[in-house]
Amino acid sequence: MPMATLLNSNAAAVDTSISTKGGSAVAAGPSRPVEKASTKLAKRHLEHVGKAITGVCVAIVILIVFSLIIMVTQKGLTTFFVDGISPADFFFGDTWNPHQLNEKGLPTAGALPMIVGSFSVTIFSCGLVIPFAVGAAIFSVEVNPKVGERFLRPALELLTGIPSVVFGLIGLMVVVPFVRNNLGGTGYGVLAGSLVLAVMVLPTVTSLTIDALKSVPDAYRQSSAALGATRWQTTWHIVLKAALPGILTAIILGMARAFGEALAVQMVIGNAAIIPSSLVRPAATLTSVLTMSMGNEAMGTVYNDVLWTLALALLAMSLIFILLVHFVGRRSEVKHG
Repeated sequence: MPMATLLNSNAAAVDTSISTKGGSAVAAGPSRPVEKASTKLAKRHLEHVGKAITGVCVAIVILIVFSLIIMVTQKGLTTFFVDGISPADFFFGDTWNPHQLNEKGLPTAGALPMIVGSFSVTIFSCGLVIPFAVGAAIFSVEVNPKVGERFLRPALELLTGIPSVVFGLIGLMVVVPFVRNNLGGTGYGVLAGSLVLAVMVLPTVTSLTIDALKSVPDAYRQSSAALGATRWQTTWHIVLKAALPGILTAIILGMARAFGEALAVQMVIGNAAIIPSSLVRPAATLTSVLTMSMGNEAMGTVYNDVLWTLALALLAMSLIFILLVHFVGRRSEVKHG
């Protein structure tokens, strides 16, 4: 009898513990979906907050860009609609002296010399850069990638980090005397500005060209090698053609970089607002005239207005370069599907 009682009490204890555990399991069961639901709500709320913050940042950037475009456009068009200077006289006139009146009684503000100077240094500098940039990129990607990554990349990064004024000082101490002693003239001019700009633009064009060559699939190289083509034949006929849109984008961005450079070019070009008759004659660019004159003219004067028009011309050229980059990119997407 005591043994039966003991067995019955143990069975009751076991049933009680099972029922207790079951009750706790039943009690804990509904809390887990609640926790999961609360976690999903928290993640969804965090996602909405992140989208709102990024949306505000994008809206601020767009607002700043459009505000700058509107401000520069409004200031730049004042020359034509308020001061009465015709666009033909401004863009095709060859005499720059806004303090002096012409035969029409209007300020003599012919920006053609600066426009010619800007395009001259941009075209010549990019013409000097393209062979070196493409050659260095081919060596770094197709010939010896290890040496390219170990030595070329750090050199490009070093050139990118050097301030513009340092390039200008090097141009004054090295390039200008070299041009004067070997080619004649004062040494200041389009050639000196182009040489300095070529060194400044080289990292941009080379880095983007390397990225364009690396984006070419290895299957193209392997297929060409399987057909018996040499490395140079593969590079010239396959890789460069496939990477041509990216290389063109690199060149256009390099031209945009050269077109907008101010300080280094100002120090070596001579800053003479005349159409240069040769590469060793002094000239001026849009940026050099802006940096020299903007701080010396009062707001609201005619001279200040025509300087804002030069800034508008620079902005328009920047937009054209950006549109060319997008055009080349879209043509590449359509061509390659």
